Amino acid sequence: MILLVVDMQKGLVDEDLYAFDTFTERTTQLVDAARKNNVEVIFVQHDAGPDSGMSVGDEAFDIIDRIAPTEGEKVFVKTINSCFGNIEFRDYMEQQSDKRLMIIGLQTNYCIDCTVKSAFERGFEVIIPEGTNSTFDNDYMTGETTVRYYNEDVWEELVDSVTIEEAIDIMSK
Repeated sequence: MILLVVDMQKGLVDEDLYAFDTFTERTTQLVDAARKNNVEVIFVQHDAGPDSGMSVGDEAFDIIDRIAPTEGEKVFVKTINSCFGNIEFRDYMEQQSDKRLMIIGLQTNYCIDCTVKSAFERGFEVIIPEGTNSTFDNDYMTGETTVRYYNEDVWEELVDSVTIEEAIDIMSK
């Protein structure tokens, strides 16, 4: 199993996210549990390009301090929504014999959605713990509606939705 932490960057982790406190608490819990149980943690950062304010070298690009990668943890950079758009990441994932991938992070309706679908298409068992992806309100839906729509409808046939307790239990086996 791999815990994939997507776009938990200083420029995105903001109190305007839907269920901010629960989301950040659960994300931290899972990263801590993975480390405790020797589950590989992989971080992926989105590079929005030069002069965007969220590119390599910008503070907003950095992963938030509370879950920052530790020595030996892999970090990949992507420039499109799906993590699988990074060739090195894709190649690394295709080499894995354990095809269980727990995906957490930001944003539900962009990078998480694209990564979930790409992982599913590649034969991964995708696990989504409750309350571990979030997004902002947009012109069409609130953050809450968006998160519920993807987690309860769009991904219904693609993922194993689990509680935070079940996710931690999966990691401990």
